[in-house]
Amino acid sequence: MRLFPLLSLINIIYVHCSGYRPVVIVHGIMTGNLTLLHLASKIKWEHPDTKVYVPERFAGWSSLLPMWRQILELGEDIMNISYNHPEGINLIGYSQGGLIARGILEAFPDHNVKTFISLSAPQGGQYGTQFLHLFFKNMTKNTAYRLFYSKLGQHTSVGNYWRDPHHEKLYLKYSNFLPFVNNDETCPDTMYFKLGITNLKKLVLIGGPSDGVISPWQSSHFGYYDDDENVLELKDQISFQNDVLGLKTLNDSNRLEIISVDGVTHFDWHCNDSVIDNYIIPYLD
Repeated sequence: MRLFPLLSLINIIYVHCSGYRPVVIVHGIMTGNLTLLHLASKIKWEHPDTKVYVPERFAGWSSLLPMWRQILELGEDIMNISYNHPEGINLIGYSQGGLIARGILEAFPDHNVKTFISLSAPQGGQYGTQFLHLFFKNMTKNTAYRLFYSKLGQHTSVGNYWRDPHHEKLYLKYSNFLPFVNNDETCPDTMYFKLGITNLKKLVLIGGPSDGVISPWQSSHFGYYDDDENVLELKDQISFQNDVLGLKTLNDSNRLEIISVDGVTHFDWHCNDSVIDNYIIPYLD
């Protein structure tokens, strides 16, 4: 009796019936998991029986707590979810949640996240007055460094990834988060941070010029300002060319997708059906 054809059929049936990998979605700043219910429902509509988790930690004002605290606590939740899904999960992070999600990948490099979708997140940093006015009404981008580059300022999530291109030395001196997760500054965990990124099957970076909040909008693709506020794209940066974070490794192995979509404002990315249908769901295999 030949077992190979039978075993192959069983494998095909198992793969077909096992459905899509579970999805975890991390919300943005000053919001909560309710804002992501449309995205979650769209995923379940297109991928029936897919488990979608939308953690409710750090909603509202608590989203301004330090990034490392949010990463470690939410990371434990996601690792527990992963433990129950050894086949792997997919991870989506919107706005600040995209930076938190990326930090989780680095802080927990033994994760089993297969695809990470960063949706309009300040991966390269943030420098914009319009963004500040969401919660600091009287602050401007030119003066914000006075607060954020201090011990007090580093107790806010925004201060942790505020990157003033005109005060780079102060940024590197005081910021206890972004220079490290970007591997611009070395620490004992530097190689683990890189491993957390290179372990991905796919990294998808989504943003666009109509965003209006992430500044520069290319930060959603790891681009950022030079000291004259000219934008330096990711692939033109020395840190990319030296592969300090593993992004070049992903790019060279066709595991990095950089997607620009015009006409979408910052508060619409997670509820825009065209974005969801064309640039999110196709990557949730």
